[in-house]
Amino acid sequence: MEKEDPLMRIEREEREKKERGASLKPIMWVLAVIAIALGAVLAYVWSSKNSLVKDLEIDKQQLTEQIVSLQGDYESLSTDYDSVNAQLDSSKEEVAQLVERIKKTDATNRVKMRQYEKELGTLRSIMRGYVKQIDSLNTLNKKLTVQAANARREAAEANTRNAELNEQVTALTEKVAVGAVIKARSISLVAYGASGKVMDRSSRVTQMVVNLTLAENELAETGPVRIYVRVKDPEGILLMDGSGASFSYDGEAMPATASREIDYNGKDVDVSIYVNNTGEFTKGIYTAEVYTVQGRLGKAETMLR
Repeated sequence: MEKEDPLMRIEREEREKKERGASLKPIMWVLAVIAIALGAVLAYVWSSKNSLVKDLEIDKQQLTEQIVSLQGDYESLSTDYDSVNAQLDSSKEEVAQLVERIKKTDATNRVKMRQYEKELGTLRSIMRGYVKQIDSLNTLNKKLTVQAANARREAAEANTRNAELNEQVTALTEKVAVGAVIKARSISLVAYGASGKVMDRSSRVTQMVVNLTLAENELAETGPVRIYVRVKDPEGILLMDGSGASFSYDGEAMPATASREIDYNGKDVDVSIYVNNTGEFTKGIYTAEVYTVQGRLGKAETMLR
């Protein structure tokens, strides 16, 4: 094999190198163009993504504002009807929960956002129903209020026309009620000795008797009437005969010294009530108060030496 001249070899290598460089240059330009295009695409995609995220954030903000506005509309609704208020409270709670949920949800979660939009539309429809219902109730209430006012006016006019008659009836009723109360007169407290004679010496007194006359009263109810006496010694201590008699006066239970039931027929009735078995008597003034279930009949005193 013939040996190649060194100069020719160098020229050949230089020529081949230039040829290779010339063939690679178009490829490099193509790769550069592709790189620029890819960069442009990536920049566009990144820009589009950021723009989309911003749009979604704006959509979320607008949706949130609409829900919060609806919440305010619900809060402004009020009615005097408990059944409607109960329904309103339930819907208000749903709106409040929707506000919390949308605040916690990422704007890019389009599935949730569309779900919230549907819920917003449903709650709006429900609110319109409430508004219509409340308006109907208010209209009915106004109508009933007018009717009630007319009824009150008519009643007031009737009351005015009948005022004098009512006053007369009331006065007569009060007179009858007062007149129907049984009254007593000639109340006395008398002490007796063992011989049955009136006695004023305390050491010889064995019993006391309360005497009175139930007055005639045609208005009073006839029939059995129980009379109670409360006898107190000079120290104000109530004497008790062991019978355990008691009665109600001004809404309070009061013990009695003794009692007796008589048949009252509307005429004068003389009554004597004996006070026995109360122990020894002492010097001083003894008092006796007489009652029926209708009230106090009177009082009497006696002094023992």
